[in-house]
Amino acid sequence: MSQPPRAATPEALLTEVFGYPSFRGQQRAIVDHVCGDGDALVLMPTGGGKSLCYQVPAIARHRAGRGVAIVVSPLIALMHDQVGALEEAGVHAAFLNSTLDGGEAARVEREMMSGRLVLLYAAPERVTTPRFLAQLDSLHERGLLSLFAIDEAHCVSQWGHDFREDYLALSVLHERYADVPRIALTATADTLTRADITLRLQLQDARLFVSSFDRPNIRYAIVEKDNARAQLLRFLRDEHEGEAGIVYCQSRKKVEETAAWLNGEGIAALPYHAGLDTGVRSKHQDRFLRDDGIVMVATIAFGMGIDKPDVRFVAHLDLPKNIESYYQETGRAGRDGLPADAWMAYGLADVVNQRRMIDDSPAEEEFKRGQRGKLDALLALAEAHDCRRVRLLAYFGEDSAPCAPYQNACDNCLAPPATWDATEAARKALSCIYRFHQHGGQRFGAGHLIDVLRGKVTDKVTQHHHTHLSTFGIGADLSETQWRAVLRQLIALGHLRTEGEYNTLEPTPSAREVLRGEVTLLLRVAAETPRRTRAKPAAPRAAKGAPPLALDPAGLARFAALKAWRTEVAREHNLPPYIVFHDTALAEMAQRNPNDLVALSEISGVGAKKLEAYGREILRVLEGAVG
Repeated sequence: MSQPPRAATPEALLTEVFGYPSFRGQQRAIVDHVCGDGDALVLMPTGGGKSLCYQVPAIARHRAGRGVAIVVSPLIALMHDQVGALEEAGVHAAFLNSTLDGGEAARVEREMMSGRLVLLYAAPERVTTPRFLAQLDSLHERGLLSLFAIDEAHCVSQWGHDFREDYLALSVLHERYADVPRIALTATADTLTRADITLRLQLQDARLFVSSFDRPNIRYAIVEKDNARAQLLRFLRDEHEGEAGIVYCQSRKKVEETAAWLNGEGIAALPYHAGLDTGVRSKHQDRFLRDDGIVMVATIAFGMGIDKPDVRFVAHLDLPKNIESYYQETGRAGRDGLPADAWMAYGLADVVNQRRMIDDSPAEEEFKRGQRGKLDALLALAEAHDCRRVRLLAYFGEDSAPCAPYQNACDNCLAPPATWDATEAARKALSCIYRFHQHGGQRFGAGHLIDVLRGKVTDKVTQHHHTHLSTFGIGADLSETQWRAVLRQLIALGHLRTEGEYNTLEPTPSAREVLRGEVTLLLRVAAETPRRTRAKPAAPRAAKGAPPLALDPAGLARFAALKAWRTEVAREHNLPPYIVFHDTALAEMAQRNPNDLVALSEISGVGAKKLEAYGREILRVLEGAVG
């Protein structure tokens, strides 16, 4: 008896393959456009469902006899995870990357050339080789080249935060296969970067889809550094004991030292940076993806393509380069839609270091100006005393109301900070720097300047006779923390710059405007210790390790049994547990307690293949969970 044809409408595929009842946001419009041979540039936040925007069209076009979709990605971790998830859902997918030996790569190529593959993931440097292009030519001639999906499309732009030269050659896809639809996707691109993506990938005729950049489940908090390690430890113990998260540091040395220190404090932490052996990096990444409660301490070498849904926090111990980097890195938290935190500590040294890295780079001056502008925007976000979410979204051209009081509001909306007029303090600081110049043309760094302003007699102050300056002690009424905030703001606004090996302070031409009282500086009141009080009631946050839905005692027992079963299945299949089922799917099973396959199939995340593979076993686990 012949099998009836499988439905291939986008909605039917979404339910049948992925087990989701409906598309979110602009997903349906994007899918329809690509299914209809249209090119698209998609801007959608991390966790917003970008992958479905090309996976569903790829499946639909393959079922219509259109062959294989090529997904261009720079991320080995993403390739492995997505191929594993697609195969679990019954979609034939594969990747070509450096982890395969010659025989495995040849097998994948045979599957691709036969047209049996639905999706093939490959890095840009492989896609643009003469050998691979010749294979694409053959597929194209036979009508078996379905579509091109270019993930992390911001990598093509020199203005983006993660420029990769290999992406520039991807313009060949349009030149060589003009009739094959292309969809370029990114989570982070300002106006300049979008224009660059359009130009370099020849997407001038593509339809632009821009989703909201808001991640309402993420709570943003930025604190001034005051013993950053102690602040981080307090944050982890107060808010995220035993939960998975990522801590970003700027240097490899700091990554290793921080990971070792956290382990010494009883927090399971692993280091990750490009200087580690490939095998060690892979082992640490696998543990983070598969085990519960691991904290990954990493440079920016870690994170892109990491699809772990239950990352409950992303912390920064150093200032990122720009808002795009900050947004993408913080977006790795809370991909399951449950409450998560983006926490950052920064100080004057961070500002100085980022400025110096830009100034000392060999790039053209136009590029440096652009990078300074991006850093200024991030500093404005960090120094802000109004809603951080409003400022963050405004950077991407999106209007937003301040955080609602019962949502995961930012720190400023939860506890509005007091402010003070630092205009006169800024004038005192600049006057003191000019006095240094007049007193033998000398230049000094922030520490010595603050000592002089506060009237502190040190060996260095005495050595340079700075007790005789008219500015000695004129800032004794302010603390060192307050003075560092003033200097940080002057550097952020471009009225001061740092120079040389010792980061000496030098006024810029605009400093004269500050001295004349033409510029007003309104600063946050420097917090000597983190503010724990909240002016507005925040949404209740789930207890550590709690399921994502409210469950009665019987439901909790079912949830625990399902998680234990999932762990065993994931181990047998050599997959991260969330690829088998997300916690949200397990919690819904535990809550609804379906007693047959039809009822189980109605739960979000249970597609046809997973129902066939696991359905009866899940029903058995549910039935046996409560005695």
